[in-house]
Amino acid sequence: MISGDWAGTMNLTEPHCGTDLGLLRTKAVKQGDGSYKITGTKIFISGGEQDLTENIVHLVLARIEGAPEGTKGISLFVVPKVLPKADGSLGERNGVSCGSIEEKMGIHGNSTCVMNYDGATGWLVGEENRGLNAMFTMMNEARLGVGLQGLAMSEVAYQNAVIYAKERLQGRALTGTKAPDKPADPIIVHPDVRRVLMTMRAFNEAARALVIWTGLNGDIAQRSPDTKQRETADDSMGLLTPVVKGVLTDMGFANTVLAQQVFGGHGYIAEHGMEQFVRDARIAMIYEGANGIQALDLVGRKLARNGGRAIMAFFNEAQSYVKEHSVNEAMVPYVKPLAQSLAHLQQATMWFMNNAMAKPDNAGAGSYDYMHLFGLVALGYMWCRIAEAAQAKLAAKDGDVERYKTKLVLGRFFMERMLPETATRLGRLETGAATTMELPAEAF
Repeated sequence: MISGDWAGTMNLTEPHCGTDLGLLRTKAVKQGDGSYKITGTKIFISGGEQDLTENIVHLVLARIEGAPEGTKGISLFVVPKVLPKADGSLGERNGVSCGSIEEKMGIHGNSTCVMNYDGATGWLVGEENRGLNAMFTMMNEARLGVGLQGLAMSEVAYQNAVIYAKERLQGRALTGTKAPDKPADPIIVHPDVRRVLMTMRAFNEAARALVIWTGLNGDIAQRSPDTKQRETADDSMGLLTPVVKGVLTDMGFANTVLAQQVFGGHGYIAEHGMEQFVRDARIAMIYEGANGIQALDLVGRKLARNGGRAIMAFFNEAQSYVKEHSVNEAMVPYVKPLAQSLAHLQQATMWFMNNAMAKPDNAGAGSYDYMHLFGLVALGYMWCRIAEAAQAKLAAKDGDVERYKTKLVLGRFFMERMLPETATRLGRLETGAATTMELPAEAF
């Protein structure tokens, strides 16, 4: 698998259960040689069948006969498409087959399959009834990867939109002709087109920094010789994983739509490729845990974990940064808005503490806004770090001066035009769940 000669899949979802894996029915029967016979059906399996590699190793969640009901009775198995012989060479085809290939909205380059297991031979991974713990080791990594996918879609959409905006001639600038030698000005002169391009780019640059920062914490958590450093980095990874996955994929999709809008009617037809970006970006909001689930994970599990140690560490780090850099006049346009939005995040966190224990629906109704509020604050913190670095480079006359000036303008745009959304998110969150949950199901 490491060499790429074999591929792999994750098999969690079944026709009747997606997020609620405690309902899964795929069963495993232990054999005399220590292997298991796996029987059941899995759906939405990316790369479940293909002819690009000589073998596919399926990781399959199943319930051993007699295991407890619910998530406590789930085990994890490795089930190869082709059974290996004792010497490692390939032998007989296993009892696993592709029932059908899904017809999807996007990602047509990937076969998404219904997989049927008919007494397929598999081997236990880890301990019995501890399958979810093992699988989520991979799932958390995958969620960070999907967050990066959201950013990547936003970036490629932005790059295409910029090229088009510089070439497409339509109308004249509101402040007077900018291209007198041409029948019209390029649309990049128009404020609303600039708004779209600046929104995408201001997100992309901060999101890239957030991904790198999270990745660095991943390295520290795995490799630091300092126990306390490893703990702090691991806390940060756990806290930020649902934020990276949920916010970056939501924004990634939204930005492909914005980029498509720059193209006007040409964005809606297939020739320019923008509609494919929209279709392909949409799945990232759904798979590896739909974004509503990411929000619930953040609010329901990650905030309270270890007595709130991770969120308090984030607050302390961001507050210390604001305090330290508030005395620098050049940093005030960045740290002052961050301080205000950080206060919104702290207020939202306290609101949950005071209102969610007695009425859990309050947490459920506000979790999505909280996730995006947190994401905006995290991106704002990244912009402060970027601005600080750019100012230092400019002061030292080190490198591309125009590049660093551009970053400072982008950072101010984020602070002025995007970060204020935290107030709206907080306002919605603090209304609670009353109107959200008031209507009976029959009223819908």
